[in-house]
Amino acid sequence: MVLRKLLLVAAALLAIAPAVRAETDKTTLAFVTNSRTSFWRPAEAGVRKAQTELPNYRLLFRSLDEPSAEAQTRLLDELVAAGVAGIVVSPVDTRTLGPTLDRLARQATIFTTDSDIVDSRRTAYFGSSNVDAGRQAGQLLRRALPEGGKCMGFVGLLQAANAQNRALGVREALQGSPVELVDVLGDDFDKARARRNVLDTLSRHPEITCMVGFYDYNTPVILEALATAGRLGQVKVVAFDEETATLKGIKDGTVVGTVVQQAYEWGYLGMLSMARFLEGRKSFLPPDGRVILPTRIINRDNVDPYWTELKAMLCCLPTARETRR
Repeated sequence: MVLRKLLLVAAALLAIAPAVRAETDKTTLAFVTNSRTSFWRPAEAGVRKAQTELPNYRLLFRSLDEPSAEAQTRLLDELVAAGVAGIVVSPVDTRTLGPTLDRLARQATIFTTDSDIVDSRRTAYFGSSNVDAGRQAGQLLRRALPEGGKCMGFVGLLQAANAQNRALGVREALQGSPVELVDVLGDDFDKARARRNVLDTLSRHPEITCMVGFYDYNTPVILEALATAGRLGQVKVVAFDEETATLKGIKDGTVVGTVVQQAYEWGYLGMLSMARFLEGRKSFLPPDGRVILPTRIINRDNVDPYWTELKAMLCCLPTARETRR
């Protein structure tokens, strides 16, 4: 129901497009990620779809090679210096990037996605409620461990609001149950470190009976490490997002389920909304500027139709090697 309303908003936005301007007079908008992981490919597909419906604009999709606040600030500064009028960005570090967004907001319109910085001068947020997503993951854990258990979480960026809010949501959902999220270990998008985190947990904490992959690549790393240690199928695994290994794990029973987001819509609706906002069409935004696209639980019952949906979404993207970031 919520998604249907959002799509109606998108249709209404398109209906009020201005007259076509000259090709050389196009306004440039950019979508900036917090990493170069495959999680962002649906968002890239959404940006490409928006480009077909915004002929008066030039849309850029930029992946962050180095997941640091310094690298992201440099990229944002370069885009603004080049005359980009609006940026949708997933902040790497929500503790330190607020002043950067405040400074840039004096020169360009800033939307956040994936992780929000509520007390910054960003204009809007298009993304998930990460607390709600965490609660859904907590529900999966409670069902998978009716007798209780101790869980370890693994994530890319401990300092990011999405990571913190997902862990908060998991702990809220586990209150009053015999299941506990003991800790969350970060790896800064370093897969070798992520693997060491899992293997160290297995060797140092034999009491751990479940693991949570809070970012898309964490669950495939968890599965690989569990297989190496001969523990695959013995430790319950709950995931976020839709990596191929995660969806295969759901089908073969090594993953309980995953909580997926609508990154495609972040790219698509984010770009459409940015364009209309710059044209003075602002009434579609709620008072707090937060447009929440609900997350979904994918388990063995619905993994096949979801996988078909995902493949269709990504069908027209070039391979990662061909994509210019």
